[in-house]
Amino acid sequence: MNSLFKIQFMKKKCLECNDEFIGRADKKFCSDSCRSSYNNKLNSDATNFVRNINNILRKNRRILAELNPNGKSKIHKDKLMEKGFKFSYFTNIYKTKAGKVYYFCYDQGYLPLDNGWLALVVRKSYVE
Repeated sequence: MNSLFKIQFMKKKCLECNDEFIGRADKKFCSDSCRSSYNNKLNSDATNFVRNINNILRKNRRILAELNPNGKSKIHKDKLMEKGFKFSYFTNIYKTKAGKVYYFCYDQGYLPLDNGWLALVVRKSYVE
């Protein structure tokens, strides 16, 4: 056999279940399920945190899109709050030269106006 294709097998301990197994020198787990379990445990806290924030952002975007079917409208902020909109969660801010500040959840956004009113807008060219 050609020496380039020799693979050295060793006795190892699985990082997840501590069972002994024989495998390549760089193998760390006895099975795919142990590898998945190990990595799921390793990433679960961060994954849940990110998943929860993404769910809030998607919900905010859905609410804005539902209340702004024509791409431009005016609505009172109470209507958004009634539907569960969370104003502290948005993906980006756009400041105009005139100093107006738009808040966006992906492509759906709003501009705060006077007395609790909001101008709802859709950002046409989202990718920057």
